[in-house]
Amino acid sequence: MPTPVAMQLHLHADRPEFRHEIQTIATLSTCWVEKTGFPAHKQIMLSQKTRYAIRAMQHLADHFGKGPVQLADIAEAQKIPPKFLTVILSELTRSGLVASQRGKDGGYWLGVAPIDISYGDLIRIMRGSLALVPCASRYAHETCKNCVEEENCRTRALMLQVRDKTADLLDGINLCDNVDAEAFAQAAE
Repeated sequence: MPTPVAMQLHLHADRPEFRHEIQTIATLSTCWVEKTGFPAHKQIMLSQKTRYAIRAMQHLADHFGKGPVQLADIAEAQKIPPKFLTVILSELTRSGLVASQRGKDGGYWLGVAPIDISYGDLIRIMRGSLALVPCASRYAHETCKNCVEEENCRTRALMLQVRDKTADLLDGINLCDNVDAEAFAQAAE
């Protein structure tokens, strides 16, 4: 059975420019799960907050140029708890990706065109990094405690490759790109 990462990568398997990256990430993910024995879903899943942010941003992208969208409409359509959505949209507003207006005719809308927002950017804003380990992070690098020297660490070398391939993939997909949920469901079967 493919790992969750490998299954998610089927989203763009039909796009020739991503085939090599998808194959590499899927292989690295599967090898890591097999070697560690840890279930992949416990190691590399996005937080609920990040997944909610992605769904909210997709909703706003679907309504781009149509005026403000009420928080209640986003929450209901995307099944996101309204209080949690308020926190997420506030964070995205501070980042400049979302704009808002208070009042009866207020709501939220994308502050940047969907073509200019990559999934990589969105995940970095919500998660801080695409890296799976702190020593492989490009912008939030931290030396791992209780580890060998970084230049001798094969795990870090592997995670740098995973980070770069993941970044290539996620930075190449924007909110305006069609991510077909039906095609993914069929590919996963």
